[in-house]
Amino acid sequence: MVYFCYIDESGTPQIPGNTSHYVLCGLSIPVKYWKRCDKQINKIKAKYGLAGAEIHTGWIKRTYLEQSKIADFEKLSYTDRRSAVISARTAEVYRVKNQNNPKALKQLKKNFENTAPYIHLTYQERMDFLREVADAIGGWSYARIFAECIDKIFFDPTKAVHAPDEQAFEQIVTRFEYYMTHVGRNGEENYGLLIHDNNLTESVKLTSLMKTFHKRGTLWTKIRHIIETPLFVDSSLTGMIQLADLCALALRRYFENGETDLLDRIKPRFERRREKIVSVRHFSKDDCPCFLCE
Repeated sequence: MVYFCYIDESGTPQIPGNTSHYVLCGLSIPVKYWKRCDKQINKIKAKYGLAGAEIHTGWIKRTYLEQSKIADFEKLSYTDRRSAVISARTAEVYRVKNQNNPKALKQLKKNFENTAPYIHLTYQERMDFLREVADAIGGWSYARIFAECIDKIFFDPTKAVHAPDEQAFEQIVTRFEYYMTHVGRNGEENYGLLIHDNNLTESVKLTSLMKTFHKRGTLWTKIRHIIETPLFVDSSLTGMIQLADLCALALRRYFENGETDLLDRIKPRFERRREKIVSVRHFSKDDCPCFLCE
């Protein structure tokens, strides 16, 4: 059996960075089920008028202030909603432009560009969309989620062997390798390929790290079932990477904000042995009360 493990991150690995947690998450799917999964997600996208759009969970979850200023927004058609929001955003761009604040204008344009595919959906509809996608992932009995969730408050760079992103990657590789070792039946040999969201800096670093793992193994295991170095792909063009993004954000928002809605829907895909979750780890203080550290 061949498995793809799609990897994406949520939060920043830099210390202190902009987030208290850094999460690297991998979603593993057997190759033979890829088309079935892709078809199911595309069907959900089409239902919400998002055919061909990227699922970028962080941008989808935001509040779009323009919508609250449009009368009876919920009663409008998707086309009319989009038209009204575009008009409101165009006016806002000109307003900020006239303030002669290039930094604010740049950020505004970035926000508008990244949320543009979703402006025809109300906040409730966008959340319903994410819930349906999360439910789909949670229902894939053949899929598994691997994740390293690092609380950077308790990460000591002076004592750590690797930086947060490298430590997280080593954990994903180790857990994915263990999974393929144990999931085989009747002597079946399993092999896996890592597919990572593209990032020029990370690609050079993680490719080098993976070559080292192939030669010497990780801290915990030899690499016998993962082939090649990671393939780095554009998340906007690769749907399954977008699902790894959803899973990573669901985990980070749980640790940082206590949100459980999306997390509870994907939890069934955490690998367990003797009822203990073994595919997802929270790197934190010894007395952390979260469900993973318990």
